[in-house]
Amino acid sequence: MKTVTLDVRPPADSMADFARVWKTGKAQKTARISFATPELLWRVLTEKRWELLKVLCGAGPVSIREAARRAERDVKAVHGDVTALLNAGVLDKTEDGRIVFPYEAVKVEFLLQAA
Repeated sequence: MKTVTLDVRPPADSMADFARVWKTGKAQKTARISFATPELLWRVLTEKRWELLKVLCGAGPVSIREAARRAERDVKAVHGDVTALLNAGVLDKTEDGRIVFPYEAVKVEFLLQAA
């Protein structure tokens, strides 16, 4: 099962991972998309966008109109959410312009600590 981990960690940690992969040429075992703060994670992954990811999970490439139909939402609103998820690197776009969430599972990982 192809899983992506969405996590919260400092940009320096993400860059260190990138540098290690670049240096060794060995990719990480799982895909990872990192956010600098929990607030940024929740700003990008709103409730409606999370619902959209659920209908796209394992669906393969679809048009925005089809994504809106599956999510039972307005095409214009889904277009805005798709744009935000594309900009965050959560969704991909195919050569023919369709959108794809290339994962079958999502793992969200963050730690809440006392101040």
